Amino acid sequence: MILSLLLAVLAPLDEFSDHWHDGKAEVSGYRFAVQRYGEPRVGRAITIYVTEPVSESARVKSDDANDAVDALKLNFMRDFPTGIYDYDTMTSLFVRTKDFSPLKTTYSSAEWCGHVFEQLVPREDVIEHTLHSYFENESTAGKLARPEGGVEEERLFVLLRGLRGAYLVPGVVREVPFLPGAFHRRLTHAPAQWRTASIQRVDVVGVTDVAGQRFEAIEYVVRVGDERTGRFFVELDAPHRILRWSWTRPDGKPYEGAHSGELTGTERMRYWKLNRGADAPALRRLGF
Repeated sequence: MILSLLLAVLAPLDEFSDHWHDGKAEVSGYRFAVQRYGEPRVGRAITIYVTEPVSESARVKSDDANDAVDALKLNFMRDFPTGIYDYDTMTSLFVRTKDFSPLKTTYSSAEWCGHVFEQLVPREDVIEHTLHSYFENESTAGKLARPEGGVEEERLFVLLRGLRGAYLVPGVVREVPFLPGAFHRRLTHAPAQWRTASIQRVDVVGVTDVAGQRFEAIEYVVRVGDERTGRFFVELDAPHRILRWSWTRPDGKPYEGAHSGELTGTERMRYWKLNRGADAPALRRLGF
């Protein structure tokens, strides 16, 4: 009841709210592939988009309407095997629904060697950054610059969907400060540093076949210097789901951390209620 009242107060009355404040989450499954330890691996990815009130001060889920902001949360799981042990990773992104500006990003990775946890909290002109790692000399706590117009890699999975209107018009190229994502940085052991990227929208690319269905799609191309290129195919019609994505090198050669995903199934559901053994078959609707 409290949550419903909060959402009613916080949610603007528009098309976005009509869809995203229905008390459900959008859950999508993806066939996932990643290059790790010099070999291609195949696993699965799951994205969960849901709106909820988040404390503007503490940046956690809140029941205090005086301090809460309406947020869109994306929980993004990427899990894959390597030899005899698995990687289980999760990115949790919170953005304000009014303009998709970032509130917080966290990342965790668990495998047989140990745990890693990272958190980035944007404030007015800086980003509070903490990293806890089982590797010596990797753990850190401090601040990152927050350049105007900067785009974090994790936020591409919200911005490029165009949930409040297209991110770019066809043919336009936008140069932005770009922060490579925690998943990429973890697999390459790279520090959190801003780069420059170009983002280009290609016009409608025609029909894309995924998950046994045919979609008209928009393509976005993200070039991070001359290092790697991301391609995102976004459903043309609402709700503009990510149908397919990939990160590759311009020369086409495999590199550590290169990864891709293709939609296998999607559904709006109250997944938090599907916690009994009898609910497990719902995974089949996500393609698993």
